Amino acid sequence: MNELINALAEFFVDHSTLVGMSIIVAISFFSVRSRSKKSNYAKKKLQSAIDSQNNEPATLHPEIDPALCAGCAACTRVCPEGDILNIINHKAVLVSPTKCVGHGECERSCPTNAIKLVFGTKTRGMDIPRISTEYETNVPGVYIAGELGGMGLIRNAVKQGHLAAKSAIENLDQSKKSDTDLLIVGAGPAGLAASLTAIAEKKSYITIEQGSFGGTVFNYPRQKIIMTHPAKLPLIGTMKFSKNRVAKEELLEYWDEVRKKAGVQIREHVRFEGFEQKDGLFHINTSTGPVTAKKVILCMGVRGTPRRLGLKNEDSGKVTYNLIDPEQYQEMHITVVGGGNAGVESAQMLAKPEYRNKVTLLIRGATFDRCNETNKQIILDMEKNGLVQIWYNSSVKEIEKDSLLVTKEGSDLKIPNHFLFVFAGAEIPYKFLNSLGIVIDKKFGEALLKRK
Repeated sequence: MNELINALAEFFVDHSTLVGMSIIVAISFFSVRSRSKKSNYAKKKLQSAIDSQNNEPATLHPEIDPALCAGCAACTRVCPEGDILNIINHKAVLVSPTKCVGHGECERSCPTNAIKLVFGTKTRGMDIPRISTEYETNVPGVYIAGELGGMGLIRNAVKQGHLAAKSAIENLDQSKKSDTDLLIVGAGPAGLAASLTAIAEKKSYITIEQGSFGGTVFNYPRQKIIMTHPAKLPLIGTMKFSKNRVAKEELLEYWDEVRKKAGVQIREHVRFEGFEQKDGLFHINTSTGPVTAKKVILCMGVRGTPRRLGLKNEDSGKVTYNLIDPEQYQEMHITVVGGGNAGVESAQMLAKPEYRNKVTLLIRGATFDRCNETNKQIILDMEKNGLVQIWYNSSVKEIEKDSLLVTKEGSDLKIPNHFLFVFAGAEIPYKFLNSLGIVIDKKFGEALLKRK
């Protein structure tokens, strides 16, 4: 036995270099094959996005400089949204543009600084109010944070609301007497963060919300997953949940606990109607009366002004622009307009078999418009199972009490209808912002400004 062991030992000593090289070659082979498979998968995913016209990001997103990218794949591993960035030919590529929500983890993880977050693309501009690195608009004393400034992601909106409030507080003129130091418009994530910052800095504030506490989040459908990455609230710290995917109800319940704990005061169902500057103060008009403030922080969402169809009878009770509680619609003829995520998700909820609705989804073009692949596949499967009808190249022509006249493929069809849901996007209140003197710029792949 000892002779055999010694013989084997001598063999490995004599052939160690050869064995080592063989192992290295084998590892390299399998590594190259694995990278090749992943690259081919990424190419197919990118081509699928291009074919379905989902290759233009809708919001803040990463732009990768191939000259600086080392292909280390660090950015592909950190995105909380999953399969958004992939490696193609040893370079990082945004393969699922419409799924990107601008977390920014990819930018922070890149060791070569090859990634920057940008608004818009070279071919598709994005309208953004003009703000400085301090989140101040071109109107001195007026700040913008959150969705209105292009930051739709909750975590980013919270951060921006905090920084905007910090910037506003830094230069308060204490010699002026006013009703409040800060007027905060909107009680969504940015408005809540700004309010908490004011409390932490011991400054007076008034926060108004034209809807209910939670802002845009309050108007999302029940049980919609709206947060996958924790945010850090001023005065409170990191938001803690038992799971990574947080639904609307859980988040609103948590925020309500925060509101009570910190003593945040929100004036709900109060509209902001504009202001004028006089004697170094803002004289603000609201639906409940005038207010004077030293600084104004606009944390309004953009969903408060839904894009309408412009048809007669559109103001009737059967037409709505959001879906909060799908359970209240049962055994009805329902039409949904919109091929984006909001329209497709709403059609999915309304077409659940237990509700026994007859759901028709109208899509203006020949394919889904900016709908992610997951939602697209779900609704197509539902169509196969007879739960929903999908009509392409279609639009509503007339709205009647119990029916709709729909143009489909150039022909007019009358269909029974109890409710019409319209998800044609939202109109950012540019005219209103312009009336305040705020300039709107169109960004074509311009980088997110960093606070000094």
